[in-house]
Amino acid sequence: MIKTAILGGSGYTGLELLRILLNHPKAEVLAVTSRQYNGCKLEEVFPSLHGFSKLKLEDPAKFSALPHVDLIFSCLPHHASMEIVPKLLKNGKKVIDLSADFRLKSAKTYEAWYGKHIARNLLKKAVYGLPELHRNKIKGAELVANPGCYPTGAILGLSPAIDAGIIDINSIIIDSKSGVSGAGRGASLDTSFAEVNEGFKAYKVGEHRHSPEIEQELSLLAGKTINVTFTPHLLPVNRGILSTIYVSLHNNKGISYGKIIDIYKKFYSDDFFIRILPEDMLPNITHVKGSNFCDIGLKIDKRTGRLIIITAIDNLVKGASGQAVQNMNIMFGLPETTGLLLPPLSV
Repeated sequence: MIKTAILGGSGYTGLELLRILLNHPKAEVLAVTSRQYNGCKLEEVFPSLHGFSKLKLEDPAKFSALPHVDLIFSCLPHHASMEIVPKLLKNGKKVIDLSADFRLKSAKTYEAWYGKHIARNLLKKAVYGLPELHRNKIKGAELVANPGCYPTGAILGLSPAIDAGIIDINSIIIDSKSGVSGAGRGASLDTSFAEVNEGFKAYKVGEHRHSPEIEQELSLLAGKTINVTFTPHLLPVNRGILSTIYVSLHNNKGISYGKIIDIYKKFYSDDFFIRILPEDMLPNITHVKGSNFCDIGLKIDKRTGRLIIITAIDNLVKGASGQAVQNMNIMFGLPETTGLLLPPLSV
């Protein structure tokens, strides 16, 4: 059994990790930490877990299970994670970090968007944890930087087209809409029911911190610098991200839908969690809810010569905790689907 612990486990990503890991046949959770709920039973913080675990949340400063765990999921906030991850690695532990602290390879870029980085030496060592692109590196990794939710949907949608060279990489526009759980579990006026219900708005226009993460991974794939226009929106739903991506077909206005579908199916031929939808079906966040799937739909706007790519993920599963477990499975030589073979909640 893989012995795991969750640091900062009282948020939505912690809850989703617990929901998956408590039913994982090859993993067990030895400890969950939280300063806010130190000493509380898990079921007191998360009533949905009543009867599933007798664990109590621990103070991270008195993390008693550390010597016994193989892998630690860090769900700490940005900046807090970089303070503790180096110590965990020195103790010989494998770490999957769900913050943004190790996703960007350039310290200069990180500091431009997030602030000072105190563990720069680990940025090159960390493996960006998008299995569909970096599976082989993840296998031998000690530190995996779990991708952000918006980048996951955007990168998965664009990668086959960029790899095949069929689009103008200077024309990428990403329009994403996320459920409220993406903002975290803490109380906030902006995500309170009265503010969100029956509303729909854009935010962080032209300045969202996931932009450099998307650009980093797409640029690596293309072998040249890519800049994107990325606009996130807040949906009045609990979970899910729908991304609509607009790109101009590169000198290929006559390329057929069938050819593009073949490109996508070939690129993801070994990826169980990627579902390329038929032409008469488009992604819907309802159809991936509670699952680790990323649904991809494709349309050609023949009038403008643009390819429209639509992706749907559950921001808490494929966009966070499910992907983290997928990475754990790879790191420990298990089938990627282990513990994740849950069909979506259709309603």
